Amino acid sequence: MTLQALIFDVDGTLAETEEAHRAAFNSTFAKWDMGWNWSVDDYRTLLKTTGGKERMRAHQETLPASERHLTNDEITKLHVEKTAAYGAILASGQLELRPGVAELIIAARARGLKVTVATTTNTPNVEALCQCCWGKPALEVFDHVAAGDMVKQKKPAPDVFLLALKQLGLPADACIAFEDSRNGVLSALGAYLPVLVTPSAYTDTDDFSDANWVIPTLEAKNLPPELL
Repeated sequence: MTLQALIFDVDGTLAETEEAHRAAFNSTFAKWDMGWNWSVDDYRTLLKTTGGKERMRAHQETLPASERHLTNDEITKLHVEKTAAYGAILASGQLELRPGVAELIIAARARGLKVTVATTTNTPNVEALCQCCWGKPALEVFDHVAAGDMVKQKKPAPDVFLLALKQLGLPADACIAFEDSRNGVLSALGAYLPVLVTPSAYTDTDDFSDANWVIPTLEAKNLPPELL
């Protein structure tokens, strides 16, 4: 079938956002006097669990019973504050799109392709990134946004990609998914989407053997013929 839409993951795919997320988590932990401070190595491991609230739960499962543990309500409240802290970091302009992203979206639009998002992150984080990198609301950049707060199961479950396909009204073989992580690849494949990977700083050691394409960046010189 003829290509009709591009479906983008957000964190690590559109931009190297994870350091901003890590900084937002750590600053919020400090405000809550948690005694938690996630290093780069810690966060690389924790990213194998998708979703910020889920990541916090995974972290505290490794802690001894004598240390403070958050309730689910506390995790939700902390995550709201973390999301606000992440938004403040992006509002200061401390983020750029990865090479080739802006140009690919412009080229896709010129070809009449739909461009949408399927991400584990929540809707406010998508909005923060679009305001930071494009100076526009998300729905002025993308045709639709399918986010982690809209589905029951996050990646590697296929839910968010299935939602994106429903929003687009298109079959999987008319689209290409863009990802940077193994969980993202598994999610896209679970929705029967062909998937192109550009490994990010935190996912460059993931197993991408199941992906259709693996390229370093989305610059035109690296793109497969289907996207030229």
